Amino acid sequence: MYEINDRVSVTPRNIVDQLAALSVALIGDALGRYGCMEHTIKPLCEKFRIAGPAITVQTYRADNLMIHKALEMAEENDIIVVDGGGICDTGLWGALMSRMAVKKKIGGIVLDGGARDRLEIIEMGFPVFCKAVSPMGGFKASPGSINTKISCGRVSVSPGDVIIGDADGVVVVPHQIAAQVAEKAQQVLKNEENIIEGMESGESLYNLLKLDKVFEKLQIPQKRSS
Repeated sequence: MYEINDRVSVTPRNIVDQLAALSVALIGDALGRYGCMEHTIKPLCEKFRIAGPAITVQTYRADNLMIHKALEMAEENDIIVVDGGGICDTGLWGALMSRMAVKKKIGGIVLDGGARDRLEIIEMGFPVFCKAVSPMGGFKASPGSINTKISCGRVSVSPGDVIIGDADGVVVVPHQIAAQVAEKAQQVLKNEENIIEGMESGESLYNLLKLDKVFEKLQIPQKRSS
């Protein structure tokens, strides 16, 4: 059954800002390698970054009617996240929609599917993350759902989850644990800074990561030449 629900924003902005200051890769580490969308979903421009609560969209294949409705509902800093079925030969998002999104100060869009008007979108600076670029426009005639649980980039996304994107891709932080993830990610960052400091002091990365213990656990014979 299709349904359209009100937007959800349950994560305090200061927590979103803490996550926004960190890389997708680092947040993914803090999540235990969970929550990173598949590698095919990338920004149209590597300088694009996004950070904000998700408005989720389930579209009918090759149809963007529900995306237009979500754009109408979205508020400043929201990230529209679309399950487009991974279909790459239809541009479900384009320049006109991007212009409207810029006017409303929407934070960005993530599409498990295609977009079009790439150069125009890059020029106006609206952050679009998508699976492909295709000139073919979408239909505007079919049902779908807004603000229900969806799958995007092989990751479950619920309304209000925090979406972070950069040149590496997109990570989804469940809104229920956003504060804990932000704190854990800061710890991961500090650990990386300590490792960098150790390498600058002459230590090897292998030793700093204590990988000898891993090999001891694996019990792989190491042959040494005499």
